[in-house]
Amino acid sequence: MSSPTKRRDMDLMKLMMTDYKVEMINDCMQEFFVQFHGPKDSPYQEGVWKIRVELPDAYPYKSPSIGFVNKIYHPNVDEISGSVCLDVINQTWSPMFDLVNVFEVFLPQLLIYPNASDPLNDEAASLMMRDRAAYEQKVKEYCEKYAKPEDIGASHEESSDDELSEDDYASSDDGIAGKPDP
Repeated sequence: MSSPTKRRDMDLMKLMMTDYKVEMINDCMQEFFVQFHGPKDSPYQEGVWKIRVELPDAYPYKSPSIGFVNKIYHPNVDEISGSVCLDVINQTWSPMFDLVNVFEVFLPQLLIYPNASDPLNDEAASLMMRDRAAYEQKVKEYCEKYAKPEDIGASHEESSDDELSEDDYASSDDGIAGKPDP
């Protein structure tokens, strides 16, 4: 059996060899961002999100921590923190799974089949159960407002303070989960 470190490195390399864009945080193989596109034939299909991934020391025996950086409207994603409520990641994780499973199977299924009975975003869950068409419209509005390709690069681009106006600061902060809405 290989060590957790070797497995972590192997899984990360496997993810990097796919079509996903991976951006390391501080050259650390335990923290990184992944560019994630919404699944086709879903209200999220036009969206692009930056997903923060943190791998615990005990990975793959302990699940990764997954969170959306830019905002998403979904019953099982906390709108402020970006935390994800997904049983397969939070409770039923197995070392048989890898990072590619997270991005090719688990997250797409979460977006396609939200679970309104176990919400982190009560408003989204309530709207989804009450009026599915209105829920899907709000999802699309969030995609348009917060999940465009330029939104995922906004929080980590190198710029000097002199180059940005006050309006630039406001627009780049809008798409970052955790910042208060104006």
